[in-house]
This record gives sequence, C-alpha cells and structure tokens, in this order.
Amino acid sequence: MDDEAGAREGLRRLLEAWGYETDTASSGTEALERVKDNPPAAVITDLVMPGLDGIGFLRKLQSKHPDPIPVIVFTGQGTIEQAVEAIRLGALDILEKPVDEHKLKIILEKLAGTWKLLSENRRMRAELRKRGALGPLRGISKEMRKVFEQIEQVAPSILSVLIAGESGTGKELVAQTLHELSPRRSEEFIALNCAAIPATLLESEIFGHERGSFTGAYQRKIGCFEMAHGGTLFLDEIAELDESLQAKLLRVLQEQRFRRVGGREVIEADVRVLAATNRDPMEAIADGKLRADLYYRLNVFTITLPPLRDRPEDIWILAPHFAEQYAERAKTGVPAIDPVALARLASYRWPGNIRELKNAIERAALVSGGETILPDHLPPQVIRDPSQKVPPGPVAVKGIESDEPGVVMFRLGSNMEEVEREMIRSTLSHTSGNKTRAAKILGISLKTMHNKVKKFQL
Repeated sequence: MDDEAGAREGLRRLLEAWGYETDTASSGTEALERVKDNPPAAVITDLVMPGLDGIGFLRKLQSKHPDPIPVIVFTGQGTIEQAVEAIRLGALDILEKPVDEHKLKIILEKLAGTWKLLSENRRMRAELRKRGALGPLRGISKEMRKVFEQIEQVAPSILSVLIAGESGTGKELVAQTLHELSPRRSEEFIALNCAAIPATLLESEIFGHERGSFTGAYQRKIGCFEMAHGGTLFLDEIAELDESLQAKLLRVLQEQRFRRVGGREVIEADVRVLAATNRDPMEAIADGKLRADLYYRLNVFTITLPPLRDRPEDIWILAPHFAEQYAERAKTGVPAIDPVALARLASYRWPGNIRELKNAIERAALVSGGETILPDHLPPQVIRDPSQKVPPGPVAVKGIESDEPGVVMFRLGSNMEEVEREMIRSTLSHTSGNKTRAAKILGISLKTMHNKVKKFQL
C-alpha cells in the first residue's frame, strides 16, 4: 500500500519475482476494502499518506480481524513518535526508505514459515468447534453452538457486549473467550464482580482514587478502567451498581475518559467493556435496578447463555471435562464416569448450573478416590432429589447425530436398569463377548461383570 504509483508497482514486481502473490492499493481506505473478505498473509504499507495513513490503517485493520495480520511499515519522512505508535499498534517491523531488499526478503521468508502454523491453528480451532469446544467453553447443544457463533462474530470488534444468563452459566468464561479472540488479547483482561464489593468502595475500585480523597485513602489507587487501558474490562452483575455510579459509568463509555475519585486529571480510557447480569435486563429496568440508558449503551450486542437444564446433552461432555480438570490439579489419574452416573447427572435439573455441576464432579472424583465415579459418589441431591424432572429428548454419550462406532443412544428418563443392561450388552458386543475386557472398559470388577451378565441374562 503506497500512494506513489511508481514505488507501489516496483515493490509488486520485486515480490512477484520472489514468488509471492500480491495485491496493491493506493490508500488505506482501498486496502481495508480489499482485505475485508480475503485477509492476506502480510501487509506492507507506507507510513505517511494522504487520507487514511499507515497509523490509521493499522488501527482499523487490527480491530476488524480476530487473528492479527503481520504489517511491515515503510517510512521515509515519518517521525520517531509515529514509528513507536506503529509498533504499539502491532506493526511487525519498521523499514526506512530506500528499503533494504535483503532485510525485507528475510522478514517475508520468516512470515511464510509462520503462516502455515497460523493456518493450521485456525483449522484446529474450527475442528474443536465441531467437537463442542471454543476456548474454555464446552457444548454440543444447538443453544451452545449458537453462542459459539455469536462469540466468533463479535469478538474481533470493539463493540460492548452484554452477557445475560443465570448465575453459574459461565458468563465470565464467555468474557474471557471474547477477549482471547480479540485484537486486544495481548493486553490486560480485568474482571470485577460488582456484587462482591461494598457500594462505598465500588467507585474507587472502578475509577481509582487520589491520596487523601476520603478517609483511609493513604495513597493513590489505580482503578480497573486504568488497569484495563488498551485491553478489556469485564463488569459482572452490572445491575448491582447504584444509580449514581451507573450514570458515571455511562459517561465514561460515551466519552472514553474519566477522573479518579478526588482527582482533577482527565485520564483517557481505551477500554472495551463487557458486562454481565444474572437478572432479566428488562425486569431489572422495570424494578429500577438498571438504568435504561446504560442498558441500551451496553446492549450493542447481547449474548444470552442458556441454563444447563435446557441443554442436558452438554452434560455428557462437561462432566468428563471437569473430571480431567480435577485430575490435572490434584495430579491424579483421570477418573472415568460410570454410564449410570452420567445418566443421573443428565436427568438432574442443576439449579446452580455449570458451577454446581463442576462442584459435583470434583466432589465425586474425591470420594471415588480417583477410581470410576459411580452413582453413589454423586451428591445426595443429584441421586435423590424428588422434585427433579426428566428433560425430554434423545441424548448421546458422545458424537451427537453421528454413526461412529462406540456411540450408545439413550432417551432421558430411561429406567436405570435398562440403561445399565444396554451399556453392558453393547460393551460385550464391542469386545466380542470378552467379559474381562468389557469389565475393564466399564470400570467394574470381573466378578461384578459375571453377576450382571447373570442378572440380565446376557
């Protein structure tokens, strides 16, 4: 990208002689349009140009693409300050004009090697999504696949996002994933739970304070907005802020600047704000808990997380995932989960959502001593809750809508004996009748296997 046609065409011919496919643009605006639907492996741009210059181009380019695009900047008349700003915005290198062709060739050869790795990374991420994973999030239900699509759609932007959902559904994990998939990933991610801090201290936590601004303010404090400059600030339970603080937050979001408590200095705030609430936003507005103007400012894009009871099929991959996490932290073997125990987990209503499921698995892994998690190892309320209702619909142990070998389908609400009988029968079929191998797969003793075969007349 160069506004001088001669320089632009000369560089194009040089790169094509080295074997690279090239495209050219005479301005930053034209270049942004060209790369919109076909991101290049690298961009080479002049720094000083009329209209949208190299600095402005860098800002817009990196805000529109989840994976950073390497940018090499040429400068003949730019200042040191401009070069420093280009590096801060993600420029890979700064080369002075006239350009050292040997150095440029070395830089491009290194980029060509890493491009294959980046392409493979994107392919693997797409494959993980198909298997029900996006960053730390897990889910194979249509509800979670929709959430994954929304995250990938909005993550590269600078838009504020409101994350709604019941307590324990994973709102902070969604915020972390949005940050990790954004151009701000290398900057700070600051999370603040507005419900966990006394109202009298919240303003100081968010905006900071100057020494002596109130009783107990013995020294200057840097607030969350200042710490998150250039990065992402996640405000959980936003409806718990009092009205006056909501008004101050709204002003900061609109003006991108603020003052510390007791301070006069105006501080710039280049911060992407993500907010979350476990209340229904419209009900919170009607109850006077959430300002309508703040809601509409935050509600540029909304992601609503479904409760776990509405996506029971996700339990079949969430439970083993939490068992693996526990084993990694406890430095033990990964405990298998008995099929009957999995069926019990899938039929429970989970009022505490994913947080409750994770706690239940960790407790069960501890009680099982690292061995197979059986129904008796589960919390009492999961086994004996008389109020639990069985959600309808078929659920697969894994591979939903897949004909792959080793997948056993059950309908939630099936009799536990029927589930146990079918699991044993299917496993014996898989091992061609070898009871020793089948017992090992199911995590039971050979004696128990013989007793079950006799009981079910298999």
